[in-house]
Amino acid sequence: MSLNKILPTIIADNQLHARWLNTLSLMENTGARKISASEDPTTVTYIILKHAAEEHRHAFYLKKQIEKTGKELCPTYADEYLVASNYSKYYLNMLDVEVCRYLKRELQLTGKELRFAAYLLVTYAIEVRADELYPIYQDALDSAGSKINVKSIILEEEGHLEEMINQLKQFSPQWQLHADKAVEMETRLFNDWVVALDGEVN
Repeated sequence: MSLNKILPTIIADNQLHARWLNTLSLMENTGARKISASEDPTTVTYIILKHAAEEHRHAFYLKKQIEKTGKELCPTYADEYLVASNYSKYYLNMLDVEVCRYLKRELQLTGKELRFAAYLLVTYAIEVRADELYPIYQDALDSAGSKINVKSIILEEEGHLEEMINQLKQFSPQWQLHADKAVEMETRLFNDWVVALDGEVN
């Protein structure tokens, strides 16, 4: 099952579409909070602050788009206002846990070094996914003639991926190996999420 097949069904139902937007907002907000939690209070950089701020803005922007569904829905991130709520809430957390285990095992990292390395790899994997997910969603919106659009998010996510690659290159000469491992973990978790979405939508 792919998002290409699920999204038209979601977009055609205003109530379901509102919950989908709220779910994306939740995931952006979770990412922003994880970035902030990984910050070192002294050595936090301009790029990390910028990235956290933009992820928070994406969460707000997606929440605001719910109004265009014509429904006053989804006041919170409670389960009833999400799609595939369990998978949506734990997807990023599980990726974080798996990446941390990998970094402890392979690089023996601990403390703030572990937090920073996990931020780099988790965020890279999520940006790779965002660069795929949002254009697919935008194409589905265009095909449906929807008033909703995510073009501004697509532009910013492309910039984020470039920034993450630059940071990873400074982190390790073997950055691509570690990044590929994170993407592998994310792909499995994402596929589980899509299956859960399909089970709820169809």
